[in-house]
Amino acid sequence: MTLFWAKVIWFLGVAGWYAIRYPHERHSRHTPKALRSGGARDLTLLTISFTGMFVVPAIFVLTGEPAFANHQFQPMLAWVGAAAFALSWWLFYRTHKDLGRNWSVTLDIRVQHALVTTGVYSRLRHPMYSAFWLWAVAQALLLPNWFAGPAGIVGFGTLFFCRIGREEQLMAETFGDQYRQYVARTHRIIPGIF
Repeated sequence: MTLFWAKVIWFLGVAGWYAIRYPHERHSRHTPKALRSGGARDLTLLTISFTGMFVVPAIFVLTGEPAFANHQFQPMLAWVGAAAFALSWWLFYRTHKDLGRNWSVTLDIRVQHALVTTGVYSRLRHPMYSAFWLWAVAQALLLPNWFAGPAGIVGFGTLFFCRIGREEQLMAETFGDQYRQYVARTHRIIPGIF
């Protein structure tokens, strides 16, 4: 693999994510919300994540900047990154499919919201976050730039660590013992580990 193809894979990976998410965003707009919890804080976190996962790497892919932060391209690492991106696509698709109309980009509870515990949710409470972590790792492996490569880990990591506690608290308040029992038998983002 060459750097050119690593950049193409990153671009196609991002385009694929959008293609997976777009129909769910469309349906989400028409699903009434019972509770919106995110507000300005959530919007700020989403902006930070978007900047690290898309804006900063897109600048590098399109312009090669910031060139001072470039490091040696490693084809084998890029292949691993491509595989991680493919796995993230599959997991991202499955989470949207399993969530159905319960999905939202912000911390919302839908009218007739159901606690999803089947499919990929039978083992992980937050498989969509797992998919985003895979994307962030893939980006770091595909883009040989000390700024653009890890920008996804920093950007998404900020969202994840500032949001996960609030999200789980919201779910516990909404679903009570049902959610607490679910927490007891699942992991957050890595099966069997965390």
